[in-house]
Amino acid sequence: MINRLAILCGGGPAPGINSVISSAAIEAINHGWEVFGLLDGFKPISKGRFEAIRLTIDQVSRIHTEGGSIIRTSRHNPTVDREDMERAVDTLADAGISHLITIGGDDTAYSALMLSRQSLAKRAHPIRIAHVPKTIDNDLPLPEGIPTFGFETARSLGAQLLTNIMEDARTTGRWFLCVTMGRATGHLALGIGKSAGATLILIPEEFGPRVSLGTISDLIVGSVIKRLAMGRGYGVAVVAEGLMGKIPPEELEELKTADRDEHGHVRYGEVNFSDALRDRVKRTLRELGIKVTLNDKEIGYELRCAPPNAFDVEYTRNLGYGAFEFLQEGGSGSMVTIQNNRIVPIPLEEIMDPATGRTQQRPVNVESIQYRIARRYMIRLTPHDFQDPVALEALCRAARMDREAFVGRFRPLADV
Repeated sequence: MINRLAILCGGGPAPGINSVISSAAIEAINHGWEVFGLLDGFKPISKGRFEAIRLTIDQVSRIHTEGGSIIRTSRHNPTVDREDMERAVDTLADAGISHLITIGGDDTAYSALMLSRQSLAKRAHPIRIAHVPKTIDNDLPLPEGIPTFGFETARSLGAQLLTNIMEDARTTGRWFLCVTMGRATGHLALGIGKSAGATLILIPEEFGPRVSLGTISDLIVGSVIKRLAMGRGYGVAVVAEGLMGKIPPEELEELKTADRDEHGHVRYGEVNFSDALRDRVKRTLRELGIKVTLNDKEIGYELRCAPPNAFDVEYTRNLGYGAFEFLQEGGSGSMVTIQNNRIVPIPLEEIMDPATGRTQQRPVNVESIQYRIARRYMIRLTPHDFQDPVALEALCRAARMDREAFVGRFRPLADV
């Protein structure tokens, strides 16, 4: 019986997808396997259609440096409808697929687990499945310090873009408010902002379950005031879009009406968060009589299909090879990781949250050295600013507020 490997990509694009496809396909073909690239994620197979391309070494040998995905991707969720999941398993089995590599983030990992369970329950010879963790959000539950592929390229390109914006801010004497992708966590905002030396970085992990739009706005205003007290009327604030998940919907009307994807997540790309936050900051600055030119910019889609950098090329070639090796050795139902220069499979069951039944997410560790150092180099209000009489006087002048009013409004923000 010929082993037939199918490769599937789900979720949003990330640099390095083609490199995983390339290395896994080449290794499988060299071992006598047939390899198919499933087009458009889970969508066709969950509707009973085997839409795929037969992969050859000539076809994939040089795609490892290319962005995007030669088999495309989609956010279709096969777990919503039990019949969809059954059809997906049957479609793969009817096509003779013996092994499957899924490439994706938390939602794709969950779908891979459900597919594995369904296959085990229905088939005498279940499809063996390996999952490769992919997301520029860097939020899959890998061990501390191990990135998901695509993150390093996205951070590097994002830092280049932000560096240019920072130079524009300095040259023109204005502020920029940059909102970065990151559905629930602040890894990308922190990575980009720290690498480029942003004035201020705000991420969801530094707040509790809820944070008001006013608090986020006032934190930015506090940085504007502190920069003015230092004699600088320009700066760049980086804000993670995941903060939208903590803002009460009544404060951001668009959250109420925004569309959701097939996994139930709000499509943040359709919410003008940067505009809403910019307008709120501008209003506060006008109320204080502070004249600052403020522009907003969203950084995200331009990162997802970038060609992978050297780190992600090497990393993804290793992951693709590791995924095939894991399957060849009889493994199944695990996420393939690289730890201490070794391929380490983590059972998909272990990365699920017992409380929700969904894939766990890895937040930024705000106690880590990475975050603590980033925080030290930000320009934001601190308790020391309110303890030093000279510094406090300069802040009050810059804010055009008397001491009592300034302390009453901004002192609580120093403890955030």
